[in-house]
Amino acid sequence: MSKALDGVRILDFTHVQSGPTCTQLLAWFGADVIKVEKAGEGDATRGQLRDVPDADSLYFTMLNHNKRSITLDTKNPKGKEVLNTLIKSCDVLVENFAPGALDRMGFTWEKIQELNPRMIVASVKGFGPGPYEDCKVYENVAQCAGGSASTTGFDDGPPLVTGAQIGDSGTGLHLALGIVAALYQRNTTGRGQKVLAAMQDSVLNLCRVKLRDQQRLDRTGLLKEYPQFPDSKFGDAVPRAGNASGGGQPGWILKCKGWETDPNAYIYFITQAPVWGAICKVIGQEDWITHPDYATPAVRLSRLKSIFDRIEAWTMTKTKFEAMKILNEFDIPCGPILSMKEIAEDQSLRATGTVVEVDHPKRGKYLTVGNPIKMSDSLTEVVRSPLLGEHTDEVLTELGYGLEAIAALRTEKVV
Repeated sequence: MSKALDGVRILDFTHVQSGPTCTQLLAWFGADVIKVEKAGEGDATRGQLRDVPDADSLYFTMLNHNKRSITLDTKNPKGKEVLNTLIKSCDVLVENFAPGALDRMGFTWEKIQELNPRMIVASVKGFGPGPYEDCKVYENVAQCAGGSASTTGFDDGPPLVTGAQIGDSGTGLHLALGIVAALYQRNTTGRGQKVLAAMQDSVLNLCRVKLRDQQRLDRTGLLKEYPQFPDSKFGDAVPRAGNASGGGQPGWILKCKGWETDPNAYIYFITQAPVWGAICKVIGQEDWITHPDYATPAVRLSRLKSIFDRIEAWTMTKTKFEAMKILNEFDIPCGPILSMKEIAEDQSLRATGTVVEVDHPKRGKYLTVGNPIKMSDSLTEVVRSPLLGEHTDEVLTELGYGLEAIAALRTEKVV
């Protein structure tokens, strides 16, 4: 079976997480991703958080599947010649260098266009054009600057970053879509273009409901579905909302049986209006169905804390999976709080390829995340990440270098 991006060649100058997330996704869809690394060192994450001596770390392996690795000294004139040839033969160059680094290497947009007018140059940056565009940004900085941290956590505590890597991996996913769109447009124009995904912008895109709430707060002075209502006064900015739902359907995380010893014995419960009657029956509070203090979503808003307290009295008598089974019979929206251990052991996720076991020549078998996007005519096979420089000779041969020329480049430590 062919792949969606068969025939597309990616020159991968990315490192750490945001860029590699993007290029791995493109590789899963069939693109030939050539990862350029420095000889003897490679991507910094090869050695970060290492758990197996002398083997690439999980940080690296889980972000660089299905790629080929070559080593290249881009500061060497002969290395620049190799890079020129690569640019001429590739469709996309992806980079997440510090601002201006590509220009300082001598590969400005104008130079790249001269070498290959069809080349798409895709970049991850911390900030877009503006006062902070030259600042270096990492995951948690992006979450803070994009509005996530200020709206995460509880009202009586500090801002919090989320465990989901919405700054790095989230931006990589945004960039991948931009690249695919640019490739599609190139079919019509015949020209390449620049694609930029700024981490601040990507986080904000994922926090759009909070920007929605800011405008509602500006207009009305309160947010009735937030836990601060009706007892606390709202300020002029969207507050932290704890575990409240962001979509207007009141939700909260509730304790389940075993919570005293299991930190993940919880369930997320949504009091969706269409199933309010079923909720009342399940928890043994049928009088609430018609009671004037509980019968409508509007009157329930000011009583959410006591409502969830009553529901929690019921969930604490069930394990999270027992509660799930009962609630799903009545179409009551809910979800278990799954630990990473539970996810790693979930056989249904293995069956769908969402969690994949991969064998590595130096570290042995390990679990990784598979392609989250499933396509019926472009199935994803997760192939182990490359060893440093594993495909150097192979790629150089494809570029037209003979054995003697490759040997000379190695002697001169160009590759």
